[in-house]
Amino acid sequence: MDPVTHLLTGACLGRAGWNRRTAHATLAATLAAEAPDIDVAWSLRGPVSGLEHHRGITHTLVAAPAMALAVIGVVWLWDRWRGGKGRHGQPVRWGWLWLVALVADLSHLLLDWTNTYGLRPFFPFDRHWYAGNLVFIVEPAFLLLLGMGLVIPAVMGLADGEIGARARQPRGRALAIAALCGMALIGCWRWAEQQDAQQKLMAADVTASEPLRVALMPYPWNPFRWHALMELPQAWQTAEIDTRTGSVDSDATTNLLYKPQPDAATEAAKRTMLGQVYQDWSSWPVVRDVGPVEADGVGRPAQSWTTIEFSDLRFAYSYRDLRTAGSAEGRLSQQLMESPLTGWVYLVSGNEPVAMILNGRAQR
Repeated sequence: MDPVTHLLTGACLGRAGWNRRTAHATLAATLAAEAPDIDVAWSLRGPVSGLEHHRGITHTLVAAPAMALAVIGVVWLWDRWRGGKGRHGQPVRWGWLWLVALVADLSHLLLDWTNTYGLRPFFPFDRHWYAGNLVFIVEPAFLLLLGMGLVIPAVMGLADGEIGARARQPRGRALAIAALCGMALIGCWRWAEQQDAQQKLMAADVTASEPLRVALMPYPWNPFRWHALMELPQAWQTAEIDTRTGSVDSDATTNLLYKPQPDAATEAAKRTMLGQVYQDWSSWPVVRDVGPVEADGVGRPAQSWTTIEFSDLRFAYSYRDLRTAGSAEGRLSQQLMESPLTGWVYLVSGNEPVAMILNGRAQR
């Protein structure tokens, strides 16, 4: 999920009762809920290095206890700097603080599982990626719930301050719990709609043959709209499903993207660092030779060249569900080139790689 959702989730976890057991609970939970994303530091070594390590070891069950302990170290330094007096006279119970940090770290893993990118929670013992495909990477409903769970108690606290009322306990527990429960209910609702969408897709029988596999991608806000991917022996097919109306929009003759045939150039590109990292990460990869296409910010090679494109079908749709003219394959081809996390490998004569570009940035 996006960083704001993680931070707000951690803050609500801290206020859901942990802050009544120990000082600094909300601080520890907020930091721990975002801590796994420290792996973005790998992107300083280049975009391919960033992709290789993003949602890696810091997003695992093995690392979660250590991540929580590291957060507690930061909170300990903060507490020492403030004189070691806790907060408003409330003592620091370090065991409880580590436990809330662990729960907040695990909340990060759970939220990341709910979207399309996914994660590898059992790494390094299991390198398989798991993704729930239930909510969009930025889910407005989550942000609304979490924001209300934090803002309303703060406003009430200001009102109490105006009339001189004093709270005996930290406020906001009920609304924080309500916000977290609301997120869980939305997740369950989306799971039910996803299962319904898959049943409607199978009943519509829009493919010429039985799909080898099917995946459904979410839209933000609307739990009834789903973007379907279907892999066929020779092609991929897409569909748009509305579980509220029961409509399944797909045409077996136009909503297709034929699988490109591998050749010497694509095989050479697959052996590069970008190719190996991308294939390890992507669950719906498309690797194709798109000819001498130039990437933004990367100079034209001095000799004849070709460009091998690495893209992932999971991200080749507009989250706003915009419809454009032209054949579906033409739309898919263009959407693949413009989709996030698209990588290019430049090959010069003899299929020698000379540049790797991901998201418009070159790997040095």
